Amino acid sequence: MTNNLLKGKKGLIFGALNENSIAWKVAERAVAEGAEIVLTNTAASIRMGTISELAEKCSTIVIPADATNVEDLENLIDKTMEHFGGKFDFILHSVGMSPNVRKGLTYDNLNYEYLAKTLDISAISFHKVIQVARHKDALNEWGSIVALSYIAAQRTLYGYNDMADAKALLESIARSFGYIYGRERHVRINTVSQSPTPTTAGGGVLGFNDLMEFSESMSPLGNASAEDCADYILSLFSDYTRKVTMQNLYHDGGFSSMGMSRRAMRTYEKGLRFDDVKENQYPFGHKAE
Repeated sequence: MTNNLLKGKKGLIFGALNENSIAWKVAERAVAEGAEIVLTNTAASIRMGTISELAEKCSTIVIPADATNVEDLENLIDKTMEHFGGKFDFILHSVGMSPNVRKGLTYDNLNYEYLAKTLDISAISFHKVIQVARHKDALNEWGSIVALSYIAAQRTLYGYNDMADAKALLESIARSFGYIYGRERHVRINTVSQSPTPTTAGGGVLGFNDLMEFSESMSPLGNASAEDCADYILSLFSDYTRKVTMQNLYHDGGFSSMGMSRRAMRTYEKGLRFDDVKENQYPFGHKAE
């Protein structure tokens, strides 16, 4: 069921790669709710993924752009405004990648050139997107900019690595630029801290399946899906959230407010009992673990 929540609005969506992408779901839902959109990703991602199928489905265009390259972004914003015939109303930043994670390097053994790339791709690109849009006065008053974050910005999660630093920076950029853009043009900027979601990027995190299972067991409402996240993001693009800005908004089934759930405790207790059995079987530690 649709409600024309975004009727008459126009927006730019970064990061749709394939049908598992949150950005893909946002694009589909935004169009279903009456919006016009433009899609963008790197040229390599466009070749690797199936974004052209999404563009056809959404009756729109794909404009290649590297979100870390200011010249690319300037061209992207110019062509987006040309396509729309003027300013637009919303931007989704769904961009993130860590070479350290891809190479299997742990947080205590980072390659610093890779770290710089992680921060540039996953966080500083957000600053560049906003700065270019502001310089070109690309967004209408009461526009909305949203980026995807994760609770590793606030809490240490094993295996999330330098992406945690990137998400912390991403959220800081939303607050700092949210003040400037909000004061000047009433443009609001927020981040959405989503449950672990089986996207192409998320799947590269060490122990991701265990992380999803743990989060599911801890969250009273269970993990939020990519489709759930898309619906939430649409509400932030709509006129119903005009006074929401500079916030990191948790969309995680309640995970962020939990200490220990009954289900997680039972799993933990079972693990302890299993360890007791092993210890009794090999009381002198003769079995290698």
